[in-house]
Amino acid sequence: MPVVCAFALPHPPLVVPEVGGGQERMVQSTVEAFGAAARRIAEAKPETVVVITPHNTAYADYIHLSPGESASGDFSQFGARHVKMDKAYDSALVSRIAEFAFEADVSAGTMGEKSASLDHGTMVPLYYLDKELSDYQVVRVSQSGLPYLTHYRLGQCIAQAADDLGRRIAVIGSGDLSHKLKDSGPYGYAKEGPRFDDALTDVLHDADFLKLMQFDEHFCNSAAECGLKSFIMMAGALDGKAVDVDFLSYEGPFGVGYAVCGYTVEGEDENRHFGDRLEAAQKKALEETHAGEDEYVRLARLSLETYVKTGEYAKMPAGLPGEMTARKAGVFVSIKKHGRLRGCIGTTAPTQDSVAEEIVKNAVSAGTGDPRFDPITEDELMELVYSVDVLGKPEDIGGKDELDVRKYGVIVRKGFRSGLLLPNLEGIDTVDEQVDIARQKAGIARGAEVQLQRFEVVRHK
Repeated sequence: MPVVCAFALPHPPLVVPEVGGGQERMVQSTVEAFGAAARRIAEAKPETVVVITPHNTAYADYIHLSPGESASGDFSQFGARHVKMDKAYDSALVSRIAEFAFEADVSAGTMGEKSASLDHGTMVPLYYLDKELSDYQVVRVSQSGLPYLTHYRLGQCIAQAADDLGRRIAVIGSGDLSHKLKDSGPYGYAKEGPRFDDALTDVLHDADFLKLMQFDEHFCNSAAECGLKSFIMMAGALDGKAVDVDFLSYEGPFGVGYAVCGYTVEGEDENRHFGDRLEAAQKKALEETHAGEDEYVRLARLSLETYVKTGEYAKMPAGLPGEMTARKAGVFVSIKKHGRLRGCIGTTAPTQDSVAEEIVKNAVSAGTGDPRFDPITEDELMELVYSVDVLGKPEDIGGKDELDVRKYGVIVRKGFRSGLLLPNLEGIDTVDEQVDIARQKAGIARGAEVQLQRFEVVRHK
């Protein structure tokens, strides 16, 4: 049983008395919970402590493992330069984690270190652990922009590597909850903040780690959380394990949520393979989505799949409805993978002889020519979800009061610059947001006078 325990821990520097200067007494429950967690970890006698932190080197498409034999850090940026720590790294365990990640096709490793210094997401939990345990090594793991399931899978790799080396490890998922709980807090208030903390503390308390990976990313971003992926990776290290839960505290007096929750491994539990359950659910949902596609979306899929596999544009299939072959219109093709945008290219006015030809051209461009993303590869094709937006003719309007973010797309023009945004997009809830983003896409200053056009869209999924 190499993973002996795991803890979700926050990392506010003010809980370090030399930093807090008395303010730590305002989060006394958190301070006491840190002490209890440290004692629990020490009693488990781990040889290595794996800390998953959101404040180390981070990449969009790669999970970073800190390399080297050791690292040091201090709290100088928080006014306590004299509070220092030096930690020996478990380089053998790091190497094995990277090897298991490679075998599992998880994008992770030791390349690309940006700062060898320990970050506060690592040091705050270890500050308390050092009061109870002295003889241990550290592995420091970052978050990334990769999907939740990928972080869970790396957690599994951590457990597999520890098992392979016979290493007793404790895993710390370091992360605060919402940063938007109060108007008086450093980041202000958002209604999603308290809702996120309520939902997440329930999940941690119940150890229902499947729900950890089902949080909506837009909801999480609106709540300004930082610890979810740390907790997901921690959960991955507990995959298939029966755990005893000890929820120690939650509070957020400064407008940021702090939760402390521990898990002691008690054996095996075949019902707790949450990564496999999520993957099966995602596969089923994809199959249902693909089966329900209409002619527009099926043509987009055929177009990109043909091009990626053969390098040739698809031949127009027979039997397409006349509304696709006898009509011209601008078309946008959007492609998502695991709920995230993977490519989107379109035309505001027709450039081909029919809507069908517009779809063929733009589907290929969305998958291979969107400058924000690498070209889609063949092994990704079955994981993609498409939508096709057929645009109505743009019409001039006198102002933003004639827009409706759900009904109308917007085109913002100034001179030769123009920016377009489709309607009814996730995360864009107001006309002001819609217009501002269209301005940004066009490179038009926020205060500049512009011409506005609106258009309606028929969206096919």
